[in-house]
Amino acid sequence: MADRAVTAARGVVHRMLSVAGVHGLASSMWGYVDSTIRWCWIPSWLPSWCPTSQSQLQAAEDKMLRCVSGAFTKQFVPISNGNQLWTLTFCGDSVKDKTPLVLLHGFGGGMGLWAQNLDALSRHRPVYALDLLGFGQSSRPLFSTDAQGAEDQFVESIEQWRAKLGLESMILLGHNLGGYLAVSYSIKYPGRVKHFILVEPWGFPEHPDTVEADRPIPVWIKALGAMFSPFNPLAGLRLVGPLGPTLVQTMRPDFRRKFSSMFSDNTVSEYIYHLNVQSPSGETAFKNMTSPTGWAKRPMLHRLDRLQPDVPITIIYGSRSSIDSNSGSTIKDRRPHSNVDIITIRGAGHYVYADQPEDFNHRVLQVCDTVE
Repeated sequence: MADRAVTAARGVVHRMLSVAGVHGLASSMWGYVDSTIRWCWIPSWLPSWCPTSQSQLQAAEDKMLRCVSGAFTKQFVPISNGNQLWTLTFCGDSVKDKTPLVLLHGFGGGMGLWAQNLDALSRHRPVYALDLLGFGQSSRPLFSTDAQGAEDQFVESIEQWRAKLGLESMILLGHNLGGYLAVSYSIKYPGRVKHFILVEPWGFPEHPDTVEADRPIPVWIKALGAMFSPFNPLAGLRLVGPLGPTLVQTMRPDFRRKFSSMFSDNTVSEYIYHLNVQSPSGETAFKNMTSPTGWAKRPMLHRLDRLQPDVPITIIYGSRSSIDSNSGSTIKDRRPHSNVDIITIRGAGHYVYADQPEDFNHRVLQVCDTVE
């Protein structure tokens, strides 16, 4: 059984690293992977195989926030079923009466990635940043295997969090998956959201098979989808065990550049690593909400008519992002009697808030100034 496991593990790692374009790293690690997998092939080998822990994640987050100068508090906010949402709060006396801004990170992220934005945004109103359920230091429960069920768990956790903190209303800002959940929350709890800001949102367009039947999905995309469908999106990172930190640095050197004004070392890649090799709770939920080719099983564009027309929407894209911004135009077209603004930030990619933080902060503050 161990031999078969080694062969399977090598195959998965090879395919994942090859697709990622790091063939050299793949070829240099096989001997180490073989010997290590054989050594630790026991039922509970995965947790000890990855050099991480809750305390290491906490330490990595602390390093991410060490350059934040504003006063803040951190706490676990209890919600149902014994779960907790890890929360960062800025609420100075001069701004405490304003509508708070709530930051929802994207897939694979955590509150620490807002490090370049927190000071600027919190000078003007209360700011809350939380680790979504299943991510970061928040609880990592079992999610429904059904796409709607998993989405509902995310939304309900946000509502219970809001109620526990006593926030009457808020401005919701969500990046990537956070943008999707911000709209889903606003549909169910419209009275709680005064404005929502979608930053490079995931999950809005319809699947190409639905909207472009005359343009079939390429065979190679279908093959990749079939190959990876049994695995969580970041399974490869956990599978390579102690080589994971090096893999993150190799595959995503851009994160070091994005935060170069704050850190000159591997602080960011270490944080991202520890975020994503804990129990893959939220990651599994995201997989269950996603088709094998990456589109949402329940596209948000289908539900725009359920949003209250008087809730303004601001959509922010990076000019250099690979994310299709057509969804923003579609939202604007489908809400002709609503306030929908589309902002493009020059020189920014998908991580707009980190690529061009000063411009991003300025634009968000302009939007927030329209809210009492």
